[in-house]
Amino acid sequence: MEGAAVRSVKCGSWVRRPENVNLVVLGLSMTRPSSSSVAAIEIFSFDPKTTSLSSSPLVRHEFEDSDGDPITIAVHPSGDDFICSTSNGGCKLFEVYGLETNLKLIAKRVPPLQDAGPQKCLAFSVDGSRFATGGVDGHLRILEWPSLRIIVDEVRAHESFQDMDFSLDSEFLASTSTDGSARIWKADDGIPLTTLARNSDEKIELCRFSQDGTKPFLFCAVQKGNKAVTAVYDISTWNKIGHKRLLIKPASIMSVSLDGKYLALGSKDGDICVVEVNKMEISHWSKRLHPGEPIASLKFCPSQRVVLTTSSHRGAMVTKLDVPADWKEWQIYLMLLGLFLASAVVFYVFFQKSDTFWNFPLAREQQARPKLDSIFGDAQSEDVFGPLDM
Repeated sequence: MEGAAVRSVKCGSWVRRPENVNLVVLGLSMTRPSSSSVAAIEIFSFDPKTTSLSSSPLVRHEFEDSDGDPITIAVHPSGDDFICSTSNGGCKLFEVYGLETNLKLIAKRVPPLQDAGPQKCLAFSVDGSRFATGGVDGHLRILEWPSLRIIVDEVRAHESFQDMDFSLDSEFLASTSTDGSARIWKADDGIPLTTLARNSDEKIELCRFSQDGTKPFLFCAVQKGNKAVTAVYDISTWNKIGHKRLLIKPASIMSVSLDGKYLALGSKDGDICVVEVNKMEISHWSKRLHPGEPIASLKFCPSQRVVLTTSSHRGAMVTKLDVPADWKEWQIYLMLLGLFLASAVVFYVFFQKSDTFWNFPLAREQQARPKLDSIFGDAQSEDVFGPLDM
C-alpha cells in the first residue's frame, strides 16, 4: 500500500516467563516514505502446538526519535528484565511484569550506559550476576547486576566488537573483534587472560561457550581464507583442539541450546544449520530461510526444540527443528517403573520355577536333617552344653 509503514525487524530474543511460558521480544524500526521512523519494542506470545507467534503483540513500547533504531537485545536469565541497545541513545532497561494475559513493560534508563554510544554486543552471565557490553568503538564494560556498579571499563578492548559470550560458570567472557582477533577475560575483574591463537589467514568472528557442564569448550566461527569453519578450543588451556566445516557459507550468528546439546549457525545469506555437539554432525538444515539476507538473531527456545531467527526484511520466524525428540521427565519415570515391574515379575517366576537356586528339594536318598535338640542338647536342661571341667 502506498504510503504505508514498512516494518523492519532489527533483533529478537526469547523471554522465559513463569509457568513455562515462552514469549518473543522483537526490536523494530518503522520506516515511512517521508524518512521519519518510529522504532519500537514488541512482545509476542508463542504457541508451541502450532510453532507460531501471535498475530499482534501483547505489549508495545515506542522509542523516542532521539534513541534511533534498536541494535541488539539481551534478556536476563530470570526473564524479568532485558536490555536493548539503540543506535543513538545508548541502552535502555525494560522490566517485564504480569502474566501473558496482562503483560506490562516499563522502560528505564541505564545511567552507566546512557551516553555510551551504539553497543554491538550485549550479554548477561549465566548466573545473572554480570552484564557485559561491547561497543562499536571497541569499549568493553562489565557491570554488576542489578546494582549496575561498573566492574570493568576497558576503553581499548578491541578495534570494534563483533561478538561476546559468558562461560557456563560465569567465570570467563570471550569476545571477538572485527579485525579477526578473539580475547578471553576474567569476568570478575576484567583481567585479560589470553588472545586466542590463529593463523595469518584466519579471522575469528563469532564465539559461544559449551553449555552442558561436561565439555569445557569454546566454539568459534572462523573464516579461514575462503572457507568458513567451526573451531573448538579447550578452555582449560585455550588451545585449539580441532575444526570442522559445517556451514559452507560464512556465518553471521551463532547460538548454543540451554542444555548444550545443539549448536546453531546462521549464514550471511539466510541459511541455518543445527549441529549435535556430541558428534559435531549436522542434525537440521534450513536453506534459504531468510533468502538473500544475513541472519541477525538466532536463539534456541528455552523449553522446545525450536529456534527464533530474524532478518531485517524477512522479519521474525520460529522454526521447529527436525531433531530426535527429547525424553520428558514423566517418560523417564514411567520407563524406570516399567523396568522395576519387569524385574519383579522375572524374580517371581524364577523363584517359583527354580529347582536348584532357591528351592532345594531333598533327594530321595538324602536323610532328614537332625533336630536342633540333638545338636544343642535338651532344651529343658539347665546346662545345655553339658558338664564343664573346672
